[in-house]
Amino acid sequence: MGANASALEKEIGSDQFPPNEHYFGLVNFGNTCYCNSVLQALYFCKPFRERVLGYKAQPKKKETLLSCLSDLYNSITTSKKKVGVIAPKKFVAKLRKENELFDNYMQQDAHEFLIYLLNTIADLLQAEKQEKQGGKNKANGPQTNGMLINHHPSKTDPTWIHEIFQGTLTNETRCLTCEGVSSKDEDFLDLSVDVEQNTSITHCLRVFSNTETLCCEYKYYCETCCSKQEAQKRMQIKKLPQILALHLKRFKYMEQLHRFTKLSYRVVFPLELRLMNTSDDADCPHKLYDLVSVVIHCGSGPNRGHYITIVKSHGFWLLFDDDIVEKIDVSSIEEFFGLTTDVQKNSDAGYILFYQTRDL
Repeated sequence: MGANASALEKEIGSDQFPPNEHYFGLVNFGNTCYCNSVLQALYFCKPFRERVLGYKAQPKKKETLLSCLSDLYNSITTSKKKVGVIAPKKFVAKLRKENELFDNYMQQDAHEFLIYLLNTIADLLQAEKQEKQGGKNKANGPQTNGMLINHHPSKTDPTWIHEIFQGTLTNETRCLTCEGVSSKDEDFLDLSVDVEQNTSITHCLRVFSNTETLCCEYKYYCETCCSKQEAQKRMQIKKLPQILALHLKRFKYMEQLHRFTKLSYRVVFPLELRLMNTSDDADCPHKLYDLVSVVIHCGSGPNRGHYITIVKSHGFWLLFDDDIVEKIDVSSIEEFFGLTTDVQKNSDAGYILFYQTRDL
């Protein structure tokens, strides 16, 4: 263990080691690599890390998943050692207590865990905000027969989770008879895209926004024509998030097998990304994104296999495999694109990609 840590320090070199940065592996508590890989990927998303660390400074009443995460991130950043291993014991215990889905020793889906974590943090922050406002109202709010009138903010009160990860999609439908266009916006914290063999992320996003024709039994009810008409529909990105989390749909349910199987297709993910599927009214549609971290699934199926993470930190790349941390060459990232053949065999393939906007 210690040998691995000191090897990493030697590999980076004391003169090259970024000041105030720490690289810590996480102990696996029996198949918790799905959790470790996501926590590492998020740790290297700077805006997320800073907010979680800052949360520690606030006085806390009860232990929550967010306070446990803040304690974990703070123990890493305040460690006297630059490299090492830490056990996310309290966090995992809280996670298992809060959600029975994760309360076992089975391999879980890293993407499900990511979404659960982001939503839980957002809910906790919203509840705290409402509590605070409730407290203020108690002090000087209007009283009616001793009852308190409390104007609750809407549930959609944005939190820093939304500031960092939330983007907006616009769903446009054009009636082919009257040419009228109706559009509906929906927010997202991550985008799930379909994968095909030998493609790229750019291609997957283009397919995501392809125009689809609604005809035959799928005709669209047009408000203007007051009847069902053939129409074209497409989904585009209207608001680009600060951090774009892209989930590759690598697990597909096979009817004949009655189980999910893994699509190990080779999907190239670039180190720099520009989104080409933005709507005409998008704000800053030409934002440039840099790849900051990737959760990788190794193995043949969703319930067997292993998760690891690669991250970019201060210009170099590191691989986190539970308690092991290694420096890797940028050229070896290609190994995580997936397989070029259709033969289903174990593969290490990018599963969740985190892209951060480059501050122009």
